[in-house]
Amino acid sequence: MKKNTSLTIIFLTIFIDLMGFGILIPILPTFASKQVGASDFEIGIVVAIFSFMQFIFNPILGRLSDRIGRRPVILSTQLLTVCSYLIFAVTNSFTLLLISRLIAGIGGSNIGVAQAYIADITTKEERAKGMGLIGAAFGLGFVFGPLIGAILSKYGYSTVGFGAAAFSSSAFLFALTKLPESLTERKNNTKFNFKIFDFSFTKKVISTPSIGILIILFFIIIFSVANIYGTLALLTFKIYHFTDQQNGILFGITGLIGAIVQAGLMKRISQKFSDKKIVIAGLIFMVIGLSLIPYGGNFLGLSIVISILAVGTGILQPIIPTMISKRAEHNLQGSILGVNQSISALARVFGPLWGGFSFDYFGYQFPFLTGAFFTFITIFLAIYLIKD
Repeated sequence: MKKNTSLTIIFLTIFIDLMGFGILIPILPTFASKQVGASDFEIGIVVAIFSFMQFIFNPILGRLSDRIGRRPVILSTQLLTVCSYLIFAVTNSFTLLLISRLIAGIGGSNIGVAQAYIADITTKEERAKGMGLIGAAFGLGFVFGPLIGAILSKYGYSTVGFGAAAFSSSAFLFALTKLPESLTERKNNTKFNFKIFDFSFTKKVISTPSIGILIILFFIIIFSVANIYGTLALLTFKIYHFTDQQNGILFGITGLIGAIVQAGLMKRISQKFSDKKIVIAGLIFMVIGLSLIPYGGNFLGLSIVISILAVGTGILQPIIPTMISKRAEHNLQGSILGVNQSISALARVFGPLWGGFSFDYFGYQFPFLTGAFFTFITIFLAIYLIKD
């Protein structure tokens, strides 16, 4: 099968799957608050449990995909995602909500595998464009998903859950019939390492200077932006009194800007500027966006601020995995990218926990200002430690 065809199929697979994810995310904090009576900190736990599962399973699935291929791992995780949405649709307690998000986290641990799929079928020169497709799939999923979720939420939260399950089921069926295997050389002659977290391999990866600094940088960036995962909707709900529909539109704007940057601009940017300069520019946009979120004032102001943040994250999310992929050995792409996704998932655990805690106990400004502060620090790390 031609390379462009495979890229199109993996893009559509991720896009449809992420659209189901996007349907749920904007309404999750308000659902937890209104329907099951969760506190702000408990909402942080709900968001964090998803990422904690990714922290555990991203490297496992990355290693597994190096052994048995990318396709079966992608298909099985999509099925788990469908199950999680069906559970959400009938959720009536905090415990059941946690179980739903736990299963969803395992199902969502396939991004490193998808990145390895891209690495399998692209050259190093084409890698940024290929990784940008994954970012664009995320972005577009967050354009249409929240908007659809906003519409479905008028008919009840269970309808939102069933709608998300329907989209993820479509992604599974599409991948089942259209997605080819990308891995030509498999490590079937070695014993599979099923460690929950392979500290020795992770230490080895992080100890590699050219890769380790990028993984650490990505961790800090993801932690900074993850502070707002649950708290942005809480801010708009409790401080600005937005409806679920307005939240859906706001998240849709974020996804649209991210998709434009990653699908439309990343190729041109990567051709004109070095990776290091691109990273620094993305960090500056992030600092501005995060620091201004608590002071957006109204829907228009917050939309402008979120757009600035979306430019920054739209630049950084594909470029750093691209840089890691360029520096990784070909036969360890899945394993190393899986480690990066696992470490970044850990950041998505700590970020929402701190975000929910600080929102609850210190004030609504703290999650966003904390993220801006840490992102500001990473600018100096990028200037002095990243080599072109």
